[in-house]
Parts: sequence; C-alpha cells; structure tokens
Amino acid sequence: MSIILSIETSTPICSVAIHNDAKLMANADLYLEKSHSNSLTPLIEQLLSHCDLKMKDLEAIAVSSGPGSYTGLRIGLSTAKGLCYALEIPLISISSLDSMTVQVLNFQKEEASVYIPMLDARRMEVFYKVSAPDHSEIKEISNLIIEADAFQDYLDNYERIYLFGNGAEKTKDLLKPVSKKFIWIDHVNPSAQFFGKMAFDKFKMSQFEDLAYFEPNYGKEFYSPKSKKKSFLDLNR
Repeated sequence: MSIILSIETSTPICSVAIHNDAKLMANADLYLEKSHSNSLTPLIEQLLSHCDLKMKDLEAIAVSSGPGSYTGLRIGLSTAKGLCYALEIPLISISSLDSMTVQVLNFQKEEASVYIPMLDARRMEVFYKVSAPDHSEIKEISNLIIEADAFQDYLDNYERIYLFGNGAEKTKDLLKPVSKKFIWIDHVNPSAQFFGKMAFDKFKMSQFEDLAYFEPNYGKEFYSPKSKKKSFLDLNR
C-alpha cells in the first residue's frame, strides 16, 4: 500500500487528493481566490481524517511543478517540502498541464488527434504543452503568444486539435475562423485528483525531487517592476 498526498496550487483553485496505489481515495478542490495560504493545511488535515489516515501513513507527497501562478506554486511547494522534511518521505513533481491532459483523456481519447492544455499567462500569452492520445509528449512545456497560425503544423498533420484550460478560452475568437479541426473543452482545470497514476509511476521508479534544490517551472521569470525613484548612485552620475 502506497499512500500519496497530492497538492495542486498552480491556479486560483486549491486542490488536494489522496491516492492509494494510484487509486483515488478522496479529493477536495476549493474554488476561492487567494485561499491557498489559509486553506491548504486545513484541507489536507480534513482529507486525512476523512480517509481515517494519519500524517505518518503518507509514503510520499506529489506537488504541482507548474507552470502557473508564482505565489500559488510557492505556497504548494513550501507546504509539500515542509511535510516531506518532517515525515522523511520523498517529494514527487507533477506538471499542471499533464494533470489537465489526463483529465481530458479519461473521457475524450481519439487517434489522429492532439491535446493542448493551456494556462493563462496574461494578454494573449499562454503556457501550453502538446500531447498525443497515449499521453506521450509531442511538444514540451512552452510559452506561446496566440496568433492565427500558431498551430498550423498540427492542422496539417492531425484530424482534431483539442484545446482546454483557462488559457484556451481567449483563443476562440482568433482560431475558430481558421479551422473546424479546433475543438474546445470547457471547465478543465489542474486538479490533484488526476495526479494518481503519474505520481505512483514515479514513486515506483524512485523519481524523486531534491528537497533542498527543487523549484517549480513558473513558465517565465518572476517580474518585479523596477522602481522609478532615482538611487543615490543615479543622482551622483
């Protein structure tokens, strides 16, 4: 029996799940803005209690590796690392985009199609990845500014292109006129409940992250606006 706690905080949704050998035991998704810091630990405690488990029963913790919200990912990772240190158990990383693709493939799996999860990166930019129906990687996680010809290569080679996630919505007006091959799937968000098999596979193969050095993939560098105030050195140049 391998009990794995999963934590997903890459979007405004705070998501926690517990799996036993990849089988979902319980999950909770909280749809509240800026709730991660206050809600994550209570959600974990409630879920463990619901499953009649103690912290010491956990064999590993899986956490979202991004891309996504800088603050959300930091909160999720710091919580996961703290638990791993305290319990002396390994840390497993799972891509937010992969969890979305697994979710869609559970009910919409077609040959000659590609699956493109998207997370909003503001304006017309998204974080995205391209996967085949067997969940193998076609295009690694990248940033993309959406333009009418953004997915032309896939239009030429596949029958259907499935787009989903909170970044896909803003592509509709631009891509709908381009081709009927584009199909949008609504209400798909990263969720810890879909970490199960991926986390268990990594657990069996001992594919663990370094607790001291592991950092999420934020998708892009964290940006802090430069102060417009002149420094002492500027005033003396």
